[in-house]
Amino acid sequence: MTEFAYDVDVRLRDVDFMGHVNNAVYATYLEEAREAFFERIVGESLADLDTVLASLTIDYERPIHAGDEVVVSVTLSELGESSVPMAYEIRADGDLAATARTTQVFVDRETGRAASIPRDVRERLSTSID
Repeated sequence: MTEFAYDVDVRLRDVDFMGHVNNAVYATYLEEAREAFFERIVGESLADLDTVLASLTIDYERPIHAGDEVVVSVTLSELGESSVPMAYEIRADGDLAATARTTQVFVDRETGRAASIPRDVRERLSTSID
């Protein structure tokens, strides 16, 4: 298994009128971590792969504040035929702020239907399964 952690910079624009990171911004943190994961593990940007985000679930545990050190960890436990389920932990100053799950699905650009994960991508992703 490959341990993958991504450091997030909390930007002033991320903070809402309540003084903490807006709940919708958590999805952006996940997206940044997912992109960095694919670049490191697969060697390609998600923008260059034929994938779509099929699902996203976030469970919030505590607020993130400006100035917190935020780290998003990414893990894979399995691969589907066309899908890449991913699990995340978002930590702020070491404390659990949220857990999340996403499913990235490979698609055929012409038909828009699910397509098998390309063999070379599957091989690279397989090295990171826990």
